[in-house]
Amino acid sequence: MLLPLMLWGQEDFISHYEYGEMLYANPRGVSCSQCHGKNGEGQMIVEYRDIQGKQVLRGSDIRRDSLAVMINAVNSYHEVMPRYYLTDEEVEAIYDYIKIKNQEYLLSFD
Repeated sequence: MLLPLMLWGQEDFISHYEYGEMLYANPRGVSCSQCHGKNGEGQMIVEYRDIQGKQVLRGSDIRRDSLAVMINAVNSYHEVMPRYYLTDEEVEAIYDYIKIKNQEYLLSFD
């Protein structure tokens, strides 16, 4: 008896934006924001010294990356970035979240 009502009133549990936000915060145990910053702007991961002096390891600014670049980056090997094994749809949710979160910043480049 409730089945027709459940099918008629079916809504997503979370929005696409919330899904992207959730994935960005913790895709597979390591938050994207730890390296790419709260808004995707990139940030310092660690400072260290080696034989060449002071070095800084930074996460890249991903705010202006295309979806194709993000999908490729997530599915490629990196010396520092962990492999997340995200689907293209999951990467797209993160991409959309970053674009919405940075609308004002991105408008300054149009």
